Amino acid sequence: MLVTGMLAAQPAAAADPAGYQDVRINEVTSSNNDTVELYNTGSTAVSISGWKMSDDSFSPQTFSASSSTIPAGGSVTFNSPKGLGDSDKLVIYTSGGTVVDRVEWATDKAKPAMARCGGDGTGAWVTTTSATTFGAANASGCPSSIPAASRVRINEVTSNGSDTVELYNSGTSAVSIGAWKYVDNDDSHSTASISSSSPSATSIPAGGYVTFNSTLGLGDNDSAFLVDNNGNTIDSVTWATDGAKPSDERCANGTGRFRTATTATLGSANSCSGSGDGGGGDETGDLLGGGGSLTSGCTPEAASGTGSAPTGTLAWPGGLDVTIADNVCAFTTSTGPEGRDVSGLAFDPAHPSVLWAVKNKNWLYKLAKSNDKWIPDSSWSATGKQIRFAGGSGEPDSEGLTVGSNGHIYVTSERDNTKNTAPKDTIMEFDPAATGSTLTPLHQWDMTSQFPQLNTGDKDDANLGFEGVGYVPDSWLTTNGWVDPLTGAAYNPANYPLHGSGLFFAGLEYDGTLHVYGLNSDGTFTTFGTIATGKASVMDVTFDAGTQRLIATCDNTCGETHTFMKVNASGALVPDVTYKNPAVMPTGNLEGFAIAPTSTCVSGFREAVWSDDGIYGFGSGSSSYGHALYSGTFPC
Repeated sequence: MLVTGMLAAQPAAAADPAGYQDVRINEVTSSNNDTVELYNTGSTAVSISGWKMSDDSFSPQTFSASSSTIPAGGSVTFNSPKGLGDSDKLVIYTSGGTVVDRVEWATDKAKPAMARCGGDGTGAWVTTTSATTFGAANASGCPSSIPAASRVRINEVTSNGSDTVELYNSGTSAVSIGAWKYVDNDDSHSTASISSSSPSATSIPAGGYVTFNSTLGLGDNDSAFLVDNNGNTIDSVTWATDGAKPSDERCANGTGRFRTATTATLGSANSCSGSGDGGGGDETGDLLGGGGSLTSGCTPEAASGTGSAPTGTLAWPGGLDVTIADNVCAFTTSTGPEGRDVSGLAFDPAHPSVLWAVKNKNWLYKLAKSNDKWIPDSSWSATGKQIRFAGGSGEPDSEGLTVGSNGHIYVTSERDNTKNTAPKDTIMEFDPAATGSTLTPLHQWDMTSQFPQLNTGDKDDANLGFEGVGYVPDSWLTTNGWVDPLTGAAYNPANYPLHGSGLFFAGLEYDGTLHVYGLNSDGTFTTFGTIATGKASVMDVTFDAGTQRLIATCDNTCGETHTFMKVNASGALVPDVTYKNPAVMPTGNLEGFAIAPTSTCVSGFREAVWSDDGIYGFGSGSSSYGHALYSGTFPC
């Protein structure tokens, strides 16, 4: 698929309405109430009852159009329920989940609107030059001439061994395609350059053809998506089993709908000698797809133990959209059942472009953004670094992490995986500047004796310890009047000269409590007591300077929720407000959560990132299967 971050739950099967292939997205704006116009190019009315839409996020959402039926040669409009923005896409589905049409655009291309020009429902996608024309013909809003690039069409495609794609230029001038890319519907594939494919292709002459062999391979139930160098949709086609054998071709040549051919005519005008429909019409594509190819040892694990959210939980306050933010099976290593164990997340406040991640089987990752994906920073380690307990021993069951004021990474562990029936609730301090592929802690603080209820000899009990940890600066605690439980008076950091400049709040999975510690430079620690979060469990803890709140995160055990904690008038840390995850996200072991610093804010929002400890997503067959990281937005 074109944007590999899209995810969709498999909708319930339903019969596709007659004539659905005649319906096309005709106009869309990301600035005027996110309005969409659908146009019926056919000769009979088409029911759109139960149809859904999606952009670059998860499950398709229902929409309410101006009419539930589109008359022949007519249109309907609706306001997108998911919000549309820059560098976005729109996909329309029947009630049964079949993709009807799709369009994608880059920054500002849908302002004032993107519309089909050169024929409603059939023309090329062009940015309009004047006000939107919803409910009327697009011609009045179209430019006087259609850009040359918009004249290029996928004209024929074959999956019969050669995996060849033919492009046709119906314009009057040559078009450079040296920077254009294509991809199939496997979301583990990155886009490939046309110019690097075989045979090499860099331009299409006026009225001419270019063919190239897909280096990604094409098969049954597949797609080919074509984008220009700015990420704008040029064209796409999707076909079912045997639909591209010997080929799928446009009839009429360069303009019509796709149909299965009896003879491939690559490099010349289409014969149109076949019968029936071989694929979708122009700009369509199946974005439900699969989850990519799972690698050896990458073992998704379904979640269990789903519970309810705390009373009074509110809807997610950020954007409605969430996208997959990693490559499939990206965190496979050499210890344990692999690929499914990314747990804790933390942005580096001093370096907002850095996201730290830890997985249960004693690995630490420094992640950087690349093409909207969080990937291991190769300058630090392309495969992550293995962490050990003090002295270089054991395999920490590392669950949570936070960044201290000194830039060091503090990681919690609930047991030693080489002795997993016994708890080992510790906080370890690592220097990220240390060299080598294995890291040992500068300091290690062991709190195991404080939790005798976990030391039963049962590995499941031992696995209910420290799941998350958050560093909270002293300045926030003193400004907000936090009362020191040890003195009963306002917290005074000077009473604890070895603790540094903040305290650490560790979340216990066993009962959802926070345990507060001063971590001293001599290896000792001060315990400041226990704080209730109102949740059955805590899976991650983070301090967010933007909201001035400490956040306790819980996965499906507590209904996928985040409780923001504040200091009340009595000086106690208490729950303030609890939010659910965005509605489009799967329900599972989403154990990690981090919000980017406010310095990264754009248009009032900043990034929020989740990690799926089980990489299960919506399950086998969904495009989330095998992925660990998701990205959304949170208000600034």
